[in-house]
Order: sequence, then C-alpha cells, then structure tokens
Amino acid sequence: MHLAVLLWGFTGVLGRAISLDAPVLVWYRMLMTAVFMAGILFYRKQWVPVSRRDMGQLALVGLLMGLHWVGFYGAIKFANVSIALVCLSTASIFTSLLDPLVNKGGHDLREILLGLLAIVGVYLIYRFQQFYGLGIVFGVIAAILSSVFTVLNKRIAHKYPARTMVFYEMSTGWVFISLLLPLQFYFMRGTKFFPNSPSLFGADWLHNDWLWLVLLSLCCTVWSQSLALNALKRLTSFTVTLSVNLEPVYGILLAFLFYNENREIIFQKGTNELNWGFLIGMGLILLSVVLQMLRLLRPGLARAGFVREKGGIE
Repeated sequence: MHLAVLLWGFTGVLGRAISLDAPVLVWYRMLMTAVFMAGILFYRKQWVPVSRRDMGQLALVGLLMGLHWVGFYGAIKFANVSIALVCLSTASIFTSLLDPLVNKGGHDLREILLGLLAIVGVYLIYRFQQFYGLGIVFGVIAAILSSVFTVLNKRIAHKYPARTMVFYEMSTGWVFISLLLPLQFYFMRGTKFFPNSPSLFGADWLHNDWLWLVLLSLCCTVWSQSLALNALKRLTSFTVTLSVNLEPVYGILLAFLFYNENREIIFQKGTNELNWGFLIGMGLILLSVVLQMLRLLRPGLARAGFVREKGGIE
C-alpha cells in the first residue's frame, strides 16, 4: 500500500518534469492510461457490462477528473509541486462538506469548522505567496473537483470492478479534453502538442517527455491502482486510510528532493528568512486534514466508502 501511495506521490514530480502545458499533458495521460487499462482488461478477460445510466455517471466523473487534473497540473506549472499538493490536501475536507448535499445527509458543525480552518490556511498561503496566486487558485479548484467526483463515484463504486470504472472514466475524460484542446491552441498560440523526444541514450534524456508520460500513466496510475486493489484485500480500512493520507507528504518530500522546492516555499523569495505565512497556512491545512482523518477512522465511517474511491481513482 505504501508503494502505491509513493507512486501517487510521484505524479506531481513527473508533472513538473514534463514540458507540456497542463491540458495537453492530461490529454496524453488519460489516453495512455485508457490504452494500458484496455490491454489489461482484454488480456485478463475482465470486461464487465455497464448500464446506460451508470455509463452517464462514469462519463461525468471522467469529465470532472480531466478538469481536476488540468487544475492540478496547472497549479504545478504556475506555482510548484509543493503548493499544488498542499492545496489538493484540502479535498477530503471539501468531500465531507459536499457528501451530505449529494447523498441527502446532514452537515456536521465540526466538519464545517474544519473546512473553515483549511480555507484560512489556503488564504494565508495566498496572502504571503501572491506571486504563486494563480497556481494556488488552480490547486483549490483541483481540490474541489476531486471532492465532487469522489462523492459521485461513491454512488456506483460497489457495482463495478475498479479497473472497469477507471477505463471508462479515462476514456470519456479523454474525449472531453479532446474537445477542449482547440480552445487551448486558439487562446494560447504558443502551446505545443508533441512531447519532447530526445534520445534516451543522449545527454538530454532527462527532458524526454515520452519517458515521463509512460511512467506517469503506467506506474503512477495503472500499476499503483493494481497495488492498492491488492492491498485492500489484506489490510484494514484504518491502515489504508492512514497510508493514503501520506500521499501529499510523499509528494512534497519528493519535490524537495528533486527540485529543491524547500528553498522556494519555506524561505521568502530571494532571502534566508522563513516564510511564516506559508508555514502557518500549511500547518493549518495539515491540522484540518489530520483531524478529519481521525473522524473518518471511527468505526463504520472509513469502511463506508472513503477508502475505495482513493484506491480506484488516483
């Protein structure tokens, strides 16, 4: 399970390594993931029929997932991996607020307070990191979209195998992003469509977008999802939920390791002074996530659906 979560943590690092703009990057990731998943389903003969009504919901989830990834990679491009992941970590808070609206339940005052705590944290990061403002906005949008499709996925997660759901969501999301790409090329004339492809054996192989796209799709999506599915058969909900919440931590540590982002966010730009606004804001967000996680780990709540969506989506 930890290997799966670690692979999910690499999504941000690879997103920064790939030179493509966010919509084009997502177009390739969804296409390649759908192709890899189709190959697995054909090889293992695991195709499962999906009703027309459920297909419509899977298509909606795929659409939202595509937009979520555009927002997430947009946050990386306009800010950095660490800020994108900190913003994305608020998704579980938004999920707890949206779930009662969709599934006709009651709101909990404590969850509302936790949501406000996370929002204050995001505000502090924005207030003291305004040069990353657009990236922060994209990151929060990605978190909200993640919470929406997680809540929608919860409705049908028990009906179909995760691989079947992922294939249809990737496929329909890819179609939707394909329809949006002409707008990207029209308004952003400098957008490139073809990834960089220097020789793998040359001096510039680190800038080979195809290599990172394959790793992003095959390892961080297909393989990690399979690992998570196998882990879910053997581990308790408590263990899985704790592991999944380490994803932003792994991602931020990897960004520190590969891109030295600790200099970009912990210290004020161009100085050696600590950026207290970011540190306090990140602390409030992490506190809200930890408190919400402890609430989810109560008997019955973790088993009710939170774990399964994470195991089949990221």
